[in-house]
Amino acid sequence: MAEKENNATQETAAAETVNIPYRQEETKEQKQIVPESTAIVKKENIMKEYKGIVIALIAGICAIICVTIMSGRLVTYKQSSGSGGLTATGSASCDFEADLIVWRGSFSAYGSSTQSAYQRLKKDAEVIEDYLVENGVTDDEMVFGSISISKRYRYEYNDEGYEIGRYEDGYDLYQEICVTSNDVDKVDNISRDITQLIEANVEFNSDSPEYYYTKLNELKLQLIEEATQNAKDRIDIMAEGTGATLDKLLTANLGVFQITAQNTNSDYSYGGTFNTSSRQKTASITVKLNYSVK
Repeated sequence: MAEKENNATQETAAAETVNIPYRQEETKEQKQIVPESTAIVKKENIMKEYKGIVIALIAGICAIICVTIMSGRLVTYKQSSGSGGLTATGSASCDFEADLIVWRGSFSAYGSSTQSAYQRLKKDAEVIEDYLVENGVTDDEMVFGSISISKRYRYEYNDEGYEIGRYEDGYDLYQEICVTSNDVDKVDNISRDITQLIEANVEFNSDSPEYYYTKLNELKLQLIEEATQNAKDRIDIMAEGTGATLDKLLTANLGVFQITAQNTNSDYSYGGTFNTSSRQKTASITVKLNYSVK
């Protein structure tokens, strides 16, 4: 019994003797490993800090560049925009009378065949030409248009009002005539009095005359010049009243050209208008100027 206890005590002592060095070595290894991992962690933290600083510097530089660019553009905008200068709209107008008249009319003839209808239409055309010549219209002032043909039909209906048959019933021929002249009074009077043609049994339809002006381009240039000067005069007055000094012309915008009947503005439109129904007309235009100031 005593021997067994001694053997157990020896085994325990041996085990303790064996385990002590193993624990001491493990502790040394841990002591060697811990400083190395700590250094790595410190390096990673330093790199993260450097990266954050670099990113912050790049962002700051980009922000400075953007602010500089936007500031330069803002200054340029303020120097060149209309809000940084003086703007005025000038206008000009004048009354004038048409020097060209265009008068159109049409006539027709009926016949059971195209030949008979044409013979009737030809006879009416001769009557119309003689009438115009007698009233002072020259050959180069009148132009007869082409002839158009339309077939005429006769319809048959039953007691209920439904169509039960359609039959050919001859031909209608139509022709137009156009008179263009610088003698406005002459053609104007002719267009208003066609009783002679009616008495000659001519089926003539007269359109309203159209009045034009042959020197319209020169008139436009004159009005543009006057409207521009009017706008400049207004800007000069504003500059004098505000104590500003004009610098340079930034923009010049031309408004729409309006030709209306005299003594009325009902014909004005956003896209411009060109009145041809009135012999007495009024032309007008606007010009908008924008000047920078010092």
